[in-house]
Amino acid sequence: MIRVGVVGASGWADSSHLPALAALDEFEVTAVATTNQVSADRAAAAHGARHAFADASELIAHPEVDLVVVSVKASGHAALIRAALDAGKHVVSEWPLGVDADEARELAEAATAAGVVHAVVLQGHHAPSARFVADLLADGRIGALESVALVAEGAPWGGNRIWPDLVFGLNPSEGTNILTIMAGHFLAALERVTGPLTEVSARLPRTHDRVLVAGTKRTVPNSTPSHVLLHGLLASGATASVAVHGGNGSAQDGFRLMLVGSDATLTATPTQPGTFIHWGDWDIRIGDEALAVPEIYRNVPANVRFGPPANIAALYLEVAQAITEARQPHPSFETALRHHRLLAAIEQSAADGTVRYIS
Repeated sequence: MIRVGVVGASGWADSSHLPALAALDEFEVTAVATTNQVSADRAAAAHGARHAFADASELIAHPEVDLVVVSVKASGHAALIRAALDAGKHVVSEWPLGVDADEARELAEAATAAGVVHAVVLQGHHAPSARFVADLLADGRIGALESVALVAEGAPWGGNRIWPDLVFGLNPSEGTNILTIMAGHFLAALERVTGPLTEVSARLPRTHDRVLVAGTKRTVPNSTPSHVLLHGLLASGATASVAVHGGNGSAQDGFRLMLVGSDATLTATPTQPGTFIHWGDWDIRIGDEALAVPEIYRNVPANVRFGPPANIAALYLEVAQAITEARQPHPSFETALRHHRLLAAIEQSAADGTVRYIS
């Protein structure tokens, strides 16, 4: 049994990590931490944890915690991850790993030196639909892949208004915006299917220099992109075109993925409209033929079969196996660093108009 401490238990983890962990026999949530004792106690009671802390350092140091989950704002990841590594604890970090590629590199190097298991939550790597389509391509179902096009909605980022709890992300130093969060997850899911991008030419338009805080009459400055546009080449030689459109409120259509092969074209859209590419199931078609995702791709308990808890549960199963086998899971901090380098290449290309190459 792997004993888990969750930092940030009253936020995103409450509806994703904690349900995923509760469904898995390999794990026991023994401790939670939030920003105050009242919410920590509430989270502990809701999820059956024995220990609740308002100070994350106490959770990290606790002897009944083997693995630390970091699920707070990206700007808070580094300090918590370093503390967990110093304590010799395994670590699962939400994406993004750090606020930029330099911080991600430092954390990946520190995790390697610590000799612990480290993983990052890039849900698309474990999404059943993405894994199935990757296998269809590998099996030659559409012939040689020639071109890829992805159009996806990046709301609630990039619009002319923003939810109050997301205002912090309008500062690029927070590492939480349409490029890092939305495009970051979307591109990771795309690369899970097609293989890696090796070069990009990008644009990051900023349509709104100031945005309205939803529910108020107050506007705030914005220094982050409104949209993410890129063209590139994959390692296979296929071309890729990606457009992530910002907007207000919830996504309406979600995404459309088109994979053009030498023999046929595969298309994918969300089975539930408005669902992000790395979250739910896809409506997959080769020509006019509809393809259902085989059950073999769903390796998590039935009560977490849909949405983020399902893909996060699949990651935790991979982490448990990695701990047993004394190896690194996938995706690890090294995987995260590679994705951070891709985002850095996009930023650099948009800044100077050059083609950038990703190692």
